[in-house]
Amino acid sequence: MADPVAGPDAAAGPAGYDAIIIGAGISGMYQLHRLRELGMRVLVLEAGTGVGGTWYWNRYPGARFDSESYSYGYFFSKELLAEWDWTEHFSPQPETLRYLNHVADRFDLRRDIRFQSRVAAAHYQDATRDWDITVEDGSRFRARFLITAIGPLSAPTMPRIPGVETFQGEAYHTARWPHAPVSFAGKRVAVIGTGATGVQTIQEVAKTAGHLTVFQRTPNWCAPLHNSRIDADEMARIRARYPEIYQRCQETFACFMHTPDPRGTFEVSEDAREAFWEKLYAEPGFGIWQGNFRDMLTDRKANALVSDFVARKIRQRVKDPAVAEKLIPKNHGFGTRRVPLETRYYEVYNQDNVTLVDISETPIERITPTGIRTSGAEYAFDLIVYATGFDAVTGSFDRIDITGAGGKRLKDRWKQGPETYLGVMVDGFPNMMMLMGPHMALGNIPRSIEHNVEWVTDLMRHLRSRGVTRVEATPAGVTAWTDHVKSLGVGLLSNEVNSWMTGVNSNVDGKQVRIINRYSGSAPAYRAKCAEVAAGGYRDLALA
Repeated sequence: MADPVAGPDAAAGPAGYDAIIIGAGISGMYQLHRLRELGMRVLVLEAGTGVGGTWYWNRYPGARFDSESYSYGYFFSKELLAEWDWTEHFSPQPETLRYLNHVADRFDLRRDIRFQSRVAAAHYQDATRDWDITVEDGSRFRARFLITAIGPLSAPTMPRIPGVETFQGEAYHTARWPHAPVSFAGKRVAVIGTGATGVQTIQEVAKTAGHLTVFQRTPNWCAPLHNSRIDADEMARIRARYPEIYQRCQETFACFMHTPDPRGTFEVSEDAREAFWEKLYAEPGFGIWQGNFRDMLTDRKANALVSDFVARKIRQRVKDPAVAEKLIPKNHGFGTRRVPLETRYYEVYNQDNVTLVDISETPIERITPTGIRTSGAEYAFDLIVYATGFDAVTGSFDRIDITGAGGKRLKDRWKQGPETYLGVMVDGFPNMMMLMGPHMALGNIPRSIEHNVEWVTDLMRHLRSRGVTRVEATPAGVTAWTDHVKSLGVGLLSNEVNSWMTGVNSNVDGKQVRIINRYSGSAPAYRAKCAEVAAGGYRDLALA
C-alpha cells in the first residue's frame, strides 16, 4: 500500500487538472477510474488517510451492511466480481474496508489520490472557467471540473448538550471512531442515540460492558437482519447468479433485492396479511420494509396495521412491558423513517447490565466531568458513545465554502432547501457535478453511484469531443426538476416525519424545518430521465 500522505502535488497553471474529485469513497474511486479511461488528468482530494469513505470513517462496533453484500459491491468489472469472496450475507465494516482497499490496489487508484486533504473551499473562476480548490493545510489546486463525491451521510453532528468538552473519560462519535480497538469490558458505558448506528453499537457494547446505559430520545422501528455466513459453495452459487442479481437491482424500486409487493394491504384477508408479515419478518434483509404491501407508506390505515404488527413483535421480545412501550415509536409509523436492521437488539434490554433512559421524560441537562446528568438523576461513566447521526445530504456541502459564478455561495443558494438539476448540477455553479447530492435516487447507494458516475462520465465525453469548457444547469431546468422531486413526495407519510431524509436535525442551526432532500420516485424512473437528457444531446444544459 502506498504511503497514505503520498499522492499528486498541486499543479501550476490555471487548469492544473481536468477534474478534481472530493472524496475517495465508493463514488470518488469509481469516478476516478472512469475519467482516467477518458484520458483525463484527475486528482482526488480525501480527508482521511485511506480510501473507503463511509467504511473508512464508520468503524464503530457492529457497523455493517443492511443491503446484501453481493448486491452492494461494484458491478463494473467482471474480473473484480470473479475474484472477491464475501464471507457474510451482510458484510461487517472491516471486510468492506478490505474490499475497497482491494479495489484501490487492483486499479492502482492511490497514485491519483491525495490523502489527509480536507477541502476547505472551492471557488469557481469566471475568467478562466475553472475551479480554485483550497485544502485545510493551505494547499491550492486548479481544475476545469469539480466533482463532489462526499456522500449523503458524512458530516457527523454532536448533540447540543452543555459540558460535552468537560467529560474526563473516553468519548467517541460513531462516525469518528478510533482506528485502535476500544474495549468496553467491565466499563460503565453510555450510548446517546438509538438511530441505525446507535442500534448496531448498542448490540455489541452490551456483550461486554460492565453496565450499559442507553439514552433514547426517539425510538426507531427496527427489524431483524438475519445475517449468516457465506461458505465457498454458496459464494460460487452467488457468483454464478451475478447477472441475475444485477438485473434484479436494476429493476426494483430502490435498487435493493426487495421491491414493493404489487398488492394493497386491504386486498388480502387478515390471515393472509399476518402470514405475509410473519414471512417477511423471518427473512433476511429489507423485505419487511422494501418488500411490503405497495400502500404501506401512503395509506395511514395500512401503515397503522403493519406498525401494530411490529409493535407486537417488540412486546414479545422485551420482557419488561414498561421498557417495551418505551421502545415502540409513537410519533411515526413503521417504514416512514429508514428502518435499522438488528441482531437481538431488543433482547439487549432483557440483560441485567443494560438500562434504558427515556430522555423525552428526563432530558439530559449536561455532560459532567464524570458522566451525564438528566433532570431525574446523575450517572457516572467511564466511556460515552455519541450515536447522534449526521447533518445529512446537504451538511457535507455546507462544510465547504463553495462559491459559483459571481461568488454566489452554495449554502446561501440552498438556504430554503436544495434545488438541483437531476440531483447532479445547480444553476450558477458551472462545471460542478455532484455524485450523491440532494434529489438523487438513494436506496441501495452503490447501485445509484455506478449509474451517476457513468452519467457524469458520458457527459464529460460529450463535452471533450466538442471542446466545451463550460457546462451549467439552466434555471428553468433546475426549477422543473426540483418541482418534479417535490411532487413525487406528495402523499408520502415519510415526508410528514422529522428525519435525516427530510432534512431535520435539531443539532444544526437552520435545520428544524422539513424539506425535500431526496428523490422519492423509483430508481428506474430516475435512470430513464437521465438517459433521456443524454439522448437529447444535453440540450437542457447550457454549454459553452
